[in-house]
Amino acid sequence: MKRKKSGGLLQALGSGLAGALVLTAIHETARRISPDAPRMDVLGMRGLRKLLGKARAPQPDPATLFNLTMAGDILSNGLYYSLVGRGKKAWARGSILGLAAGAGGVLLPGPMGLGEAPSNRTRQTQVMTVAWYLLGGLAAAGTSRLWSRVRKQAKP
Repeated sequence: MKRKKSGGLLQALGSGLAGALVLTAIHETARRISPDAPRMDVLGMRGLRKLLGKARAPQPDPATLFNLTMAGDILSNGLYYSLVGRGKKAWARGSILGLAAGAGGVLLPGPMGLGEAPSNRTRQTQVMTVAWYLLGGLAAAGTSRLWSRVRKQAKP
């Protein structure tokens, strides 16, 4: 019997969401503890303000801006990490996606006009940025593999 494609899509999206939630939880916890922690929230808020400015849309108050940024981060990172998909190579895909996102988080904000300090302030900030995105990718991969195992065991 053929597998339903929607099951694979749900697994990919669920795993991606898990990776995004892990990443966001790490960022939000660490930024309250360490002065060298990356401030991806700041980059997100700057990006959203810039986008709204170009669209000549009204600028939200700081609390709304933060909440919109967090929602956007979880949605976009969840979709990105959903590329982990399923299958035995999920760990490799999660690692590659995480490392690529971390490198992008360090290298791209400056050229995009968002400033370098939030993710590039110190060597420790750079390492944390890459490591945390890697953890998000690994969380997505781990969730995907667990999901596959549970589905396999549930089959009659």
